[in-house]
Amino acid sequence: MSGVEVELVPSTGGVFEVTVDGKKVFSKKEMKRFPEEGEIAGLLG
Repeated sequence: MSGVEVELVPSTGGVFEVTVDGKKVFSKKEMKRFPEEGEIAGLLG
């Protein structure tokens, strides 16, 4: 994935969310789990 910019935002409380262009594509809180291997890449692909 060339041309991808990633920003890690420190947080507390076990929050893990992935957003792309301001749109949430994955939320650990909403899904009640961490993403599976390759899941995030599949959502972006």
